[in-house]
Amino acid sequence: MSQIKLISCPSCQTPNRVPFQKLSDKPVCGRCRELLFQGKPVELDAARFDKLIKSTDIPVVVDFWAPWCGPCKMMGPVFTQVAAQLEPKFRFVKVNTEVEQALAARYAVRSIPTLLMIKDGKEIARQAGAVDATSLMRWLQMSV
Repeated sequence: MSQIKLISCPSCQTPNRVPFQKLSDKPVCGRCRELLFQGKPVELDAARFDKLIKSTDIPVVVDFWAPWCGPCKMMGPVFTQVAAQLEPKFRFVKVNTEVEQALAARYAVRSIPTLLMIKDGKEIARQAGAVDATSLMRWLQMSV
């Protein structure tokens, strides 16, 4: 019997049950028919963020950033590149701390960029500061 993973749709946040072996087969949402993995980070507000982390069985990697932050601007393309390479093993999410200050405060984000890994609704790892793609991939693999 195959292991089933719960994957929240990045477009409509509907939870979808997907067999583990089928995660790499470009699964689509049963409700809105959008791809469940789009090869890029998903921008989320607090409400969508909470819904996504509660209904996703794979680790969620969150980039807390701001548009005025120089290191965040450097980190953005790296985060996107790694997302394209590592989905569907991870879900990649971006949270703008200028817009979602309460969410950043809830996770005690003191500097940006800050990366969090969340699994089963709980923070399991944290990385502060901009990193290159190799370092990000190593951190992700060591943190799961």
